[in-house]
Amino acid sequence: MLVEEFDYDLPEELIAQKPVRPRDHSRLLVLDREKETWQENKFNKLMDFLSPGDCLVLNDTRVIPARLMGKKKETDGEVEVVLLNQVSKTDWEALVKPGRRLPPGTELKFGLESKRKLEGIIKSRTSYGGRVIQFKFDGEFMGIINELGEMPIPPYIKRKLDNKSEYQTVYAENEGSAAAPTAGLHFTEKLLNQLTDNGVEIASVTLHVGLGTFRPVRVKDVEDHEMHAEFYRVPAETVQIVNRSRDRGGRIIAVGTTTTRTLETVGCENGYIRSKKGWTNLFIVPGYSFQVIDGLITNFHLPCSTLLMMVSAFAGRDLILKAYKYAVKRKFRFYTFGDAMLII
Repeated sequence: MLVEEFDYDLPEELIAQKPVRPRDHSRLLVLDREKETWQENKFNKLMDFLSPGDCLVLNDTRVIPARLMGKKKETDGEVEVVLLNQVSKTDWEALVKPGRRLPPGTELKFGLESKRKLEGIIKSRTSYGGRVIQFKFDGEFMGIINELGEMPIPPYIKRKLDNKSEYQTVYAENEGSAAAPTAGLHFTEKLLNQLTDNGVEIASVTLHVGLGTFRPVRVKDVEDHEMHAEFYRVPAETVQIVNRSRDRGGRIIAVGTTTTRTLETVGCENGYIRSKKGWTNLFIVPGYSFQVIDGLITNFHLPCSTLLMMVSAFAGRDLILKAYKYAVKRKFRFYTFGDAMLII
């Protein structure tokens, strides 16, 4: 299967630069897999397409200000570091710029000279071109990152955030992501309360979004793409809620591709899930047999991305590309701050 089979034309002006306010007033394209039809609606009307007993599963990861601007100690040359995965108390996998000028042994410094709180040394290279950096700091690491770091918003967003909360779900809890689980950005507390008041179960998993989710596909054949592992956790409480919904005949609706990967990683052939934590590099492409999810809430994804391949696996490539063509024609907003799709 060729990567180019997941390409489509998108006018640049349809790439959303800021979220809709209120969040749940974004547009919603509801896609029916069986009937191969779709209809337009608003995200705050989501309950119209769910039923009491259905289970909505969220990714409660919290984005950290993972983008650090610093300098090389020796030359004062500027460097950029994007934290990806914590591998020990002091060590992180990270993307760095300029990569060719940052070999192992390079010492880094961050923040003001008069108030130096964070330093680092590059220990090694990673298989995907990143680095492992050992940090030296005085105090609590996440507190320092929250002070010095910036939200690592995608490069197609050309404006600065009005505030960091724009790039955070309202239910974000567990720190560790280098990117937001964007399908969840549409939810408000009011909408979540409305869903639970109408009998929809809400459960949470954690997958810290990293390179596996947003890494571009740079090969010609889909099967040649290497999925980078990301950390996930499925607590026992979530297993009880999801499996209870399954017992009662409710549908399991994943909010986002990261939630989907997590649920499918811990799924069983009978549609139930188990409590587990670890690292997943599950790569879902057309031909994959879904074990757990019955529905998916997602944004409109980049051409030729692993995310577009996943939704194509769930709904069918031809149907997804037809729906995307319709969304372009109807001027839906795309990508991180764009509109949403419900696939049922």
